[in-house]
Order: sequence, then structure tokens, then C-alpha cells
Amino acid sequence: MSHPSKLVVFSGLPGTGKSTLAREVAHRLPAVWLRVDTVEASVVGAGIVRSFETGLAGYTVVRDLARDNLAVGRDVVIDAVNGVEPARRMWRDLAEELRAKRFTIEVRCSDLAEHRRRAESRVPPTPPLPLPTWEAVTDREFEPWDEPVLTIDALRPPEENIDRILVYCSWQRS
Repeated sequence: MSHPSKLVVFSGLPGTGKSTLAREVAHRLPAVWLRVDTVEASVVGAGIVRSFETGLAGYTVVRDLARDNLAVGRDVVIDAVNGVEPARRMWRDLAEELRAKRFTIEVRCSDLAEHRRRAESRVPPTPPLPLPTWEAVTDREFEPWDEPVLTIDALRPPEENIDRILVYCSWQRS
């Protein structure tokens, strides 16, 4: 008997380390890792001027790729800021539609100075998007979650955080 597919949704401001954790969690499961920034960067790289619409396209394409993978029984890890309710609702609706188990992880950095250092020293991902300034990170809309989520502090050792995430998602191997 097969298990329901799992949808792991990472959330957090830029520079908190969510992509580092999401990539490693996807590797260990294994699961498909879908990163909204990668899609948006590809859209911008194709010559479309970056805008609200390119960001929305990133979320929409990732949702549709996640749907395709969940539908064939693959587990999926979503990597995006997911700072507002419409983005969050997208993942709830998708999990409900496909009867996938959804797990939500919010990555934070409890030390503001360290978060700033990390945000300002990031290397642009491939394909690259312009990195946000610290002011853009702190001004970004990020609503509190209205449902239980696993909160991860990026100041803790990465291996400890990965282990906590795997246990939360019931993927810890014996």
C-alpha cells in the first residue's frame, strides 16, 4: 500500500537559510525540490521585466509542477517566502486537492544582526535574481501563520535543524 504524497512547505524571509535547509531535506527524503526564485529568475532571464507578475508566475508554475509530481506519488519540497495568506492558501488547497499530507516549516533567524549579515553576504543563486537589500528584507510583508507550523531558528546547527524537520515530517529513517 502506498503512502499519501507529502508536501513540505518552507517559509521565511530572504537570508534565513530556508533554501539551504529545503535543498538538504529534499535530498535526504528524496523529494522533488521546487524553488520559486528559480522559476522567477528564469522568467526574468527570458527577458520579462521583474514585477509582481513575475513573482506570481513563479508561485503559479511551482504550484503546477508540485501538482504534477504529487499526482504521480512523488513527495515535494516547496521553497518560497510564503509570507502572505494567498501564497499559503495555494499550498493548503493543493494538498487538499491531491490528498497529500502537508507540513509547514517557517525558518527564522532570531539574531537580527546575524540575519542581516547573512542576507547581505549571500551569493546570488543560479539562475540569479538581484539580491534584496536589507531594507527590502525588513520591509517585506510577512504575516504570522494562523495555523501550527514548525518554527526553525537558523542560528541552531544545520544538522540539528534538518533532523527536527525530518522528525516533524515523519521521515526520520531508523
